[in-house]
Amino acid sequence: MVKKYPLLLEPVIKDYLWGGTKLLDQFGFKSDLQKAAEGWMLSLHKDGTNTVLNGEFKGKLLSDVLAEFGESNESFPLLIKLIDAKDKLSVQVHPSDEYAFKNEGEPGKTEVWYVVDCEPNSQLVFGFNKTITKAEFKERIEQNTLSEVLNFVPVKKGDVFFIKSGTLHAIGGGILIAEIQQNSNTTYRVSDYGRLGSDGKPRALHIDKALDVTDLKKSNEYCQSFTEQKTDFGSIKPIAECEYFKAEVLNLKGKAEFYSKAFISLLVLEGEAAIEYADGTLNIKKGDSVFIPSDFKCCVYGNATIIKSTK
Repeated sequence: MVKKYPLLLEPVIKDYLWGGTKLLDQFGFKSDLQKAAEGWMLSLHKDGTNTVLNGEFKGKLLSDVLAEFGESNESFPLLIKLIDAKDKLSVQVHPSDEYAFKNEGEPGKTEVWYVVDCEPNSQLVFGFNKTITKAEFKERIEQNTLSEVLNFVPVKKGDVFFIKSGTLHAIGGGILIAEIQQNSNTTYRVSDYGRLGSDGKPRALHIDKALDVTDLKKSNEYCQSFTEQKTDFGSIKPIAECEYFKAEVLNLKGKAEFYSKAFISLLVLEGEAAIEYADGTLNIKKGDSVFIPSDFKCCVYGNATIIKSTK
């Protein structure tokens, strides 16, 4: 078996109509596209798989390299993104595993949002401001009065939102988010504000399926609160721990040692660092995404803000 090493990944860039240019201008993404709505920073999904940028396997797809490493890439659990919402996203919902496997042939989608940055007075949609019935939900969609019952939440840098499958939601304009989610690309739109897609036609809505899966109860909790833990290398702030993934924000000001039986994803939000391992060193900076294989020892040192995710 070949020697494992940390894999620097090329983002898969998506130029959805609501996107901006912050990922290109501030994070150094390379693309011929005019906008970068999303960067898929760790993905083995059929709609976009990362390419490796370093080492022996430079230029190869991540899925192929994991096979060389003896890692399982079937039913890979995570998809990690950076999302630049210059304009607001559609009001949407994601199904549960049970519903998604039955109707879409892939997992459902539970996700966590970490607000990397946002413009003043930014807000997002998280569920409903009151409990409604399915009949009212359908009627408000048809009559274009859904906004009256949506739960609009103000956001600030560093906020964390856990979006369980079935939760109606929408990222507002002016928000830059890191998203850790199940490995799924299934989205049911219920409102897109009458916008036209690149083909000049309204984007598809999925109202019947949304009616099947949406949790219609009032949303009482949305912004997650975690205690930042001081460490000898800086600090750690947990942002999510559920059956699908675990994620935390590292404020690195020194050297941290990593070892895990499962893979580790590192997404650099600010600063610079280096990953030191038995056979070499990999320098990383803002905008870089690194896949650290399972059962692999390394240490990371520098001055950086990094999201660390694993299964």
